[in-house]
Amino acid sequence: MTQSLRESIKQGLTEATKAQDKRRMATLRLIQAALKDRDIAGRTDGRDAGVSDAEILDVLSKMVKQRRESIGIYESAGRMELAEREKEEVEIIESYMPKQLSEEETAAAVEAVISETGAASIKDMGRVMGELKKRHAGQMDFAKAGALVKGKLA
Repeated sequence: MTQSLRESIKQGLTEATKAQDKRRMATLRLIQAALKDRDIAGRTDGRDAGVSDAEILDVLSKMVKQRRESIGIYESAGRMELAEREKEEVEIIESYMPKQLSEEETAAAVEAVISETGAASIKDMGRVMGELKKRHAGQMDFAKAGALVKGKLA
């Protein structure tokens, strides 16, 4: 049986604690806190089982995006030590995510979904993006994919 994403994060935290890897411990604890918040929010919606792996990937994607924005801010302010710390956190978080698609692979995926859904105009963008998110959760930057879809359908 394959390990769930939540279990592998928990195991990673245990290993980091034993190795006294402080950066990894702190980052994995942040991930667990974000997941716990999502679990609690889910309970109010009637979902008691906790978040799925797809939702965990969504949380991880948002965490990476936030850190990338912070890196840009820190670098423009000349705070290289803080930017470096954020880069380390991005690497740790991304180690729990599927391999990101390259720009060529993203463009190919966009083309495939547009042709399969028969999308012809900008009105079909939501349907195309929904299908991309279903197929490639955690594997692509949906902001860039959205721009590609818009360009193809406009």
